[in-house]
Amino acid sequence: MDQPKRYLITAALPYANGLKHIGHLAGAYLPADIYVRYLRAQKREVAFICGSDEHGTAIPIQAMKEGTTPRAIIDKYHALIKQNFADLGISFDIYHRTSEPIHHETSQEFFTYLNDRGELEVKETEQYYDEEAKTFLADRYIMGTCPVCGYQRAYGDQCENCGTSLSPDQLIHPHSTLSGKPPVKKNTKHWYLPLGKHEPFLREWILQQHKDDWRSTVVGQCKSWIDGGLQSRAVTRDLDWGIKVPLPDAAGKVLYVWFDAPIGYISATRQWGLDTGRDWKPYWYDKDTKLVHFIGKDNIVFHCIIFPIMLQLHGNILPENVPANEFMNLEGEKMSTSRGWKLDMQDYIDDFINKDNGGTQLADSLRYYLTLIAPETKDSEFIWKGFQDANNSELVAKFGNFVNRTFVLMHKLCNGKVPPLHKDRLDATDEEMMTAIGTTKTKVEQLLEGYRFREAQFEVIMLSDLANKYMQKKEPWIVARTLAETPENQQLIDNCLHICLQITANLAILINPFLPFTAKKMLHMMKVVEKMLDWENAGKLNLLSVGYSLRAPELLFRKIEDEEVKAQVDKLLASKAALAAPTTAPDQPVTETPAPGADTAAAKPTIVYDDFARLDLKVGTIVQAEKVAKADKLLKLLVDMGAEQRTIVSGIAQHFNPADIIGRQVVVVANLAPRKMKGIESNGMILMAEDKSGKLHFVSPGETIEAGSGVS
Repeated sequence: MDQPKRYLITAALPYANGLKHIGHLAGAYLPADIYVRYLRAQKREVAFICGSDEHGTAIPIQAMKEGTTPRAIIDKYHALIKQNFADLGISFDIYHRTSEPIHHETSQEFFTYLNDRGELEVKETEQYYDEEAKTFLADRYIMGTCPVCGYQRAYGDQCENCGTSLSPDQLIHPHSTLSGKPPVKKNTKHWYLPLGKHEPFLREWILQQHKDDWRSTVVGQCKSWIDGGLQSRAVTRDLDWGIKVPLPDAAGKVLYVWFDAPIGYISATRQWGLDTGRDWKPYWYDKDTKLVHFIGKDNIVFHCIIFPIMLQLHGNILPENVPANEFMNLEGEKMSTSRGWKLDMQDYIDDFINKDNGGTQLADSLRYYLTLIAPETKDSEFIWKGFQDANNSELVAKFGNFVNRTFVLMHKLCNGKVPPLHKDRLDATDEEMMTAIGTTKTKVEQLLEGYRFREAQFEVIMLSDLANKYMQKKEPWIVARTLAETPENQQLIDNCLHICLQITANLAILINPFLPFTAKKMLHMMKVVEKMLDWENAGKLNLLSVGYSLRAPELLFRKIEDEEVKAQVDKLLASKAALAAPTTAPDQPVTETPAPGADTAAAKPTIVYDDFARLDLKVGTIVQAEKVAKADKLLKLLVDMGAEQRTIVSGIAQHFNPADIIGRQVVVVANLAPRKMKGIESNGMILMAEDKSGKLHFVSPGETIEAGSGVS
């Protein structure tokens, strides 16, 4: 394909049901951002589209866990995720929301268009129904024993213990997560997209047209799906939360999230057009637009099979490429929120960026390492020691060291100004170094055009390494010692540092798609405007004018210390241990009940520090309190924990009036497994003290502090 008139780049819409980890960042958003920054440097017309996926059962389930509403959940996590991306330099043109009216309108129009043209079929099927809750159950609202590994808390769509994809019918002893009762089968009507009808189109489009230019893992997974026989897939479901099906006979039904979520790319583009005054339609209807989806491999079927069928039927353009990445593991294990084995973007930002002066460079350190180990063709692994080595050995010792040495020597040996180039004094080493600049530019460009971001970044770092070796060979600091006897040797110093400064300017251009904060800092040191980062300037040897004064050097990166790495590994292990801790106490021998008011402290066994360390104690503020119906001892509390609000059921109703404790600060055991009490899921425990008379007292900080603060 010749260079298109415009580019439309999308990154998978993340679920707004919780924080996202670095595996998500490495899989879709960072490679997309690198590609977009390169396209912008090329002055190509591009729109970078993303946003929060705010429908589906994951949202109300999370709302139940946090004791709040689905709307509160999406508002909370949309804002957090959007800020996380900004902090790590992900430069969307728009980060939209599927809860916005324009998305509901776009999705309903899409559904109506397909339905009116007979592209959807209606079927009546039996699905699980909760008679007590009076609702059909989505897969995630059904739990039972996994038929593969025997795990007793497997969901109706997947066992999170062994990872097996399931259907509710496969579960042993299924029960509803809403009422706890076994569900029954009941007839319900839904609309389906007949995928099998479009198999010839998919075989031609994917297995013929794109068999050579798409990643083999993507083509292979598509072929497996197609060869296995494509089944009709429901586009509606029985659920309260979501986009209402725009038909009079579809009360209580919403569009299935897999159907409405990819349409979110279109609605976000529409909103971007409204925000910028641009015509959005050519981005989805003009064949001179190159559409590229950046996703993880778990989204291949949606972006390569299902959504393209929808786009073709709707008259839209099809994606030119879907460079899906594999998964990224963490310290030898698969990342898992439920097992506490993860590194959220927010955690990295808190521990490295917000706590560190010049922390934006540590955002680039993460971007660098994630690109270095990008799972482009196979699963990769984030290792904290590897992160430290990459930062210290490559960014600090190679790239940063070269730039710093160049500026220090320029100020010391050339009066802080760009020295002239004496062409009659150039030798073969100088010529080779200057040629390498243009060669690197060509390699990086070809690799970026082919979505090979890991190799492209490697070429940039290798240029800085080659430049270090060039400087070491020229030794201008040694030559400077001879100036008293041989003043013409200043020309050799000038040549070396002139070339090194032109390399520095080129490095800023070449590294900008990968490490944008670093490139911006280099521009500041060179006293040049951002226009210098235009790709057309890469490879040039006159980017910094002779005689131009440059600022004093600043370190581009700092070292990551051993203690920081150890702290992160310890934190990871502690999180895993806390979630793996037994949720019920082991059987204890029966003991004599102490008399009321007796000192019972000696009744509990001695523990070691590791036992205590498994507890996550945090300060919370009670924002709501009410009595639990038909339970004399229980209060239902809504507790502000800083980053979230939790519902906690506590047996303190006989000691406190609900209205009197609102605003009271308490200490909460924050990593206690959820437990249902009178049908209410309690997510934590309030610590209380009991005096000799049996009266309860709050355990709370001596003064008001920020909710969410740790207790140790």
